[in-house]
Amino acid sequence: MSTEPSAPGTSPRTPRPGAQKSSGAITKKGDRAAKEKPATALPPLGEEEPKNPEEYQCSGVLETDFAELCVRSGYTDFPKVVTRPRPNQNFVLSASMSEKPTQDDQRLSASCSQNSLESKYVFFRPTIQVEVEQEDSKAVKEIYIRGWKLEDRILGIFSKCLPSLSQLQAINLWKVGLTDKTLTTFIALLPLCSSTLRKVSLEGNPLPEQSYYKLMGLDSTISHLSLRNNSINDHGAQLLGQALSTLNNSNRTLVSLNLGFNHIGDEGAGYIADGLRLNRSLLWLSLAHNRIQDKGALKLAEVLRPFELTHTEVVERRRLLLEKGTQERSSRSPSSSRHGDSKTEREKFQTAGISNVTLVDKPEKMQTLKTPKGLGKKKEKSGEVVKKEEKSGPGQSPTQGTPKKEDATKAGKGKVTIPEQKMSKGKGIKTGSKEKRSILLESELVVEATEMVNPLLEPVEHRDGKVFMPGNKVLLHLNLLRNRITEVGLEGFLTAVQYQVQVSKSRTSSSKGPLGLLWLSLAKNCFDPQCPTYTMIQELMLPRDPVKAKVREEEATAT
Repeated sequence: MSTEPSAPGTSPRTPRPGAQKSSGAITKKGDRAAKEKPATALPPLGEEEPKNPEEYQCSGVLETDFAELCVRSGYTDFPKVVTRPRPNQNFVLSASMSEKPTQDDQRLSASCSQNSLESKYVFFRPTIQVEVEQEDSKAVKEIYIRGWKLEDRILGIFSKCLPSLSQLQAINLWKVGLTDKTLTTFIALLPLCSSTLRKVSLEGNPLPEQSYYKLMGLDSTISHLSLRNNSINDHGAQLLGQALSTLNNSNRTLVSLNLGFNHIGDEGAGYIADGLRLNRSLLWLSLAHNRIQDKGALKLAEVLRPFELTHTEVVERRRLLLEKGTQERSSRSPSSSRHGDSKTEREKFQTAGISNVTLVDKPEKMQTLKTPKGLGKKKEKSGEVVKKEEKSGPGQSPTQGTPKKEDATKAGKGKVTIPEQKMSKGKGIKTGSKEKRSILLESELVVEATEMVNPLLEPVEHRDGKVFMPGNKVLLHLNLLRNRITEVGLEGFLTAVQYQVQVSKSRTSSSKGPLGLLWLSLAKNCFDPQCPTYTMIQELMLPRDPVKAKVREEEATAT
């Protein structure tokens, strides 16, 4: 009998271990949910793979991908992806409402103002505004983030969802609290994006280390960069100038650079001017609303007209010319029979007792391409010969093609096409026979180069023992609005504009290439707008401005 009550007593207890097991399973699931949070740093378990952000396959729809990745990363409150509002539509609506102000409209606006009190602050909520293609509403082409701090975790999410946007063209970050660390993370994200991404705008993000120059590295694909309102000082301008160009490297992708509303002074403007000396890709530059005075203005104006090469630049130019000459000789190596002829000629000269220097000069006049490598080294050691090479190119003469047994028609065609290539690159004016020979040679180097030749290989002019390079005629747009330039700085720009106008007039109509400045803004500076220097600059620039020229043509046709 004692066993009978124990049986029913134990029978209801038998499911309790099962219940404990089920509750234990529940607690284990809870533990797993708790362990899912650090899954981004630790390798996930087999059952957690579907919820791991690393395993999510982006669909190319930014709104869906960003929300899913934020949830998988543990975000509970994250910015929403919204379409950027277009102000033109709002302006049209407000204009129509202002034309017919009825009492019903006033009552409706009063009620709406009470009900939409919170909607007024929607603009300040963290959002990711996007512009989409008209044909495809899901294809994002521009991203705008403004007014909320961009952290490393958000950038990590962007590194996963932005590469799937095949039509992305621009990223705009306005006052997002960037630091030097997050900027490095952002720069590492850019190569992962589509090749269509060409525009980056970082405005209102001052950095202590002024590391904006990292956006202009040699491997950068950015074409349009805006760095307005970032408190960039002279040190930051120095780093940016070095990123534009140095003696050995030059940025070849950046087309426009906006440095407006910063703290750049004369020293910083000088660094930017140094970067423009050897840069041949930048077309648009804005230094508006800075602290540039006459000293910095004269530095910028000096780059736009022929400027003197420094000793270091002259040495580098000679090295490049000798290197290119050696490459040309190796690529146009003569046949074995010609080698034998050149050896017999050298033996004849040596038996006649001719010195090594005359041996160098003689082949230069007759057949430079046949000179052997050992003789070329002797030319490098001779100071006089190096100086001669600088004036007439790396050892070439107008008759350098004759030893190749080519007919006269082919040689004539080569001589015709060479000056066309020279004009297409915007080179200077021929000044003499020796200068003509150097222009012909360096134009051949332009033809044989891939896309862009080192500016140090451009034809130069020798005056009073100094070497002058043609000014930068690639820059088309220069904005110096609202600085501290006086009439002293205007004189420098007047000289530069007069030189560029004179060069453009001497060009033939069929020639192509850079024309120099087409738009120059010097308004709102420390000089009288009616001063004669400023008036002359405006008169010279007026025919060069394509927009104003088109307006004048339309007005002429209308009258």
